[in-house]
Amino acid sequence: MPLPAASSRTSSPTAAAAPKPAEKTHAQKLLDKLGLRRDIDLALHLPLRYEDETRITLLADARDGETVQIEAEVTHSEVSFKPRRQLRVTVNDGSDSCVLRFINFYPAHQKTLSVGARVRVRGELRGGFVSREMVHPSFKLAGGELPASLTPVYPTVAGLPQAYLRKAVPSGVARADLSETVPAEGLAQLRALFSLRESLRFLHQPTPDVALAALEDRSHPAWQRLKAEELLAQQLSQLEARRIRGAMRAPPLTPPVKSRNQGTLYEQLQAQLPFQLTAAQQRVGHEIDADLQKNVPMHRLLQGDVGSGKTVVAALAAARCMDAGWQCALMAPTEILAEQHFRKLLSWLEPMGIQTAWLTGSQKAKERREALALIASGEAGLVVGTHAVIQDKVVFKNLALTIIDEQHRFGVAQRLALRSKMTADGQEPHLLMMTATPIPRTLAMSYYADLDVSTIDELPPGRTPIVTKVISDSRRDEVVERIRGQLAEGRQVYWVCPLIEESEAVDLTNATETHESLSAALPGTQVGLLHSRMPVAEKKAVMVLFNAGQIGVLVSTTVIEVGVDVPNASLMVIEHAERFGLSQLHQLRGRVGRGAAASACVLLYSTGDGPRLGETARARLKAMAETQDGFEIARRDLEIRGPGEFLGARQSGAPLLRFADLATDTELLAWARALAPLMLDRHADLAQRHILRWLGGKADYLKA
Repeated sequence: MPLPAASSRTSSPTAAAAPKPAEKTHAQKLLDKLGLRRDIDLALHLPLRYEDETRITLLADARDGETVQIEAEVTHSEVSFKPRRQLRVTVNDGSDSCVLRFINFYPAHQKTLSVGARVRVRGELRGGFVSREMVHPSFKLAGGELPASLTPVYPTVAGLPQAYLRKAVPSGVARADLSETVPAEGLAQLRALFSLRESLRFLHQPTPDVALAALEDRSHPAWQRLKAEELLAQQLSQLEARRIRGAMRAPPLTPPVKSRNQGTLYEQLQAQLPFQLTAAQQRVGHEIDADLQKNVPMHRLLQGDVGSGKTVVAALAAARCMDAGWQCALMAPTEILAEQHFRKLLSWLEPMGIQTAWLTGSQKAKERREALALIASGEAGLVVGTHAVIQDKVVFKNLALTIIDEQHRFGVAQRLALRSKMTADGQEPHLLMMTATPIPRTLAMSYYADLDVSTIDELPPGRTPIVTKVISDSRRDEVVERIRGQLAEGRQVYWVCPLIEESEAVDLTNATETHESLSAALPGTQVGLLHSRMPVAEKKAVMVLFNAGQIGVLVSTTVIEVGVDVPNASLMVIEHAERFGLSQLHQLRGRVGRGAAASACVLLYSTGDGPRLGETARARLKAMAETQDGFEIARRDLEIRGPGEFLGARQSGAPLLRFADLATDTELLAWARALAPLMLDRHADLAQRHILRWLGGKADYLKA
């Protein structure tokens, strides 16, 4: 059904006056909130679930716990006040009777459900004290034919009723251009039983004989067609982005001719490192080095488990850039992580005479002016900082390599802003993104298909295994006793809490309370407190004391998730571990096990008065206890939670896959990956129509 048009305003009758655009109706504004702006958007707005209103069930044949639709006469209706105000209505369908109970109701409810009225009621039948009942069922006056298809229940927003969507969506399906965009050879390989139009019509109005399980688990052929098309749109847009990038130009960072007395910065850095690179570090270093020497912008993701040594690989890439006479910028999401990189890189590069600039939002004006001058003049070959690096006042002389750590924390606009800092005409900087959250293979094949991926798949020698224990918080005293033992051996401890202060919404022990209780329980031990709301100078002071070993126990929020490296810390306690994501737990655990001492991670879960530990939380804690392999952790996280956490802000401006499931739809993904290059090469018009249909203008995020 066409959306209602806004009333037009009267304009002055002059020839030059342009008509004002019609204002959007209230319904159109609500549809906009759902992203439903085009007919195809309405057509692709699939139901959350279905209600079966196609049949009437006799009460005598219905089982307790079953959701049924009955047609019955109202025999009694009253408002009672015990134990609270409620409307109780008794209905009888000739085979049995039941009570309809409403806690929230209006006079219109009472009018429709008056004695003698014949009504059609749908709800879950429950056993009651006196008779069976339905609580807050849907109802209407009986009469008219039963629908021929299941009734869809759509995702919606407040103010946009299901009745409106049930008319608007089929109307969108009828108007939308659903002509075939998958070429014949692709359809033959897919062996599709339904066209796109047939699939959408069926899924919006399925016949009652279809197995409900096939609709709910999306295994029905109509669902398979939609998931295949969605994956194909994603693969086409990713491959197109890769090809567009391949046509761009970047400065080739070729090594200079060697001096007789001194090697290149790259060689000097390798020679003075206090450790040997692992085979994996050398391999990915060669992959990055080969990219940097091309005149096409590198677009590479460097992934490696916690502690695998990504920073030194980034440092070697920066040295290659500076060897060629260009500047390099490294951006990290938090000041703690940025400073960790800065100190490490400074210790490696300063002895070789490399000038490094430091930029953060908390800098004093004088220090900032000096850093900006070094960057603009080109004296600073390497710039390290937080989001401050991409601010307008930061001007590089000749930026050629941008490195982004924990890339999933940055949005598209931020990555594009960093790339725009290159001033060379018509050229793009090389881009290296790093993540300590390994990307599962299916995710790399889909959301990261436009990237080249390098993987550090081994840890440096000397990293000690971490024993992980899952313990109820009722055994807190035992954990505190374990801390005393670690402190007696001269070790240090992290205690991580999910919140800073009291919240009415979530009853969690906060960092401030934990700091106080541990200070009281551990007399003679300095207990530090660290959280994101502290002033930067105070945070730095705490970390300096913890690094120096003067603080024995550091109570912190997840601000220490990445970038903190204290080899003497051997015990990590995570409070309310059931509230954390799996990869976040793995990152936090990676803060220990960095020295020679045996290390442990204790996952404290709550057994308070709230709900019992859910299946998802239980699966996360079980995975943590069973493996330390970041790639296995990532695989399980994808199974448990889907792709959201891995992608972070990468998908700003574009939805995640709405229909396909990367854990189960691997065959469809393989089909889409194989068909995408063929379509771009041989059926470019179909490819563009397909991308536009499924993504609209949202494919632009791939530029970053």
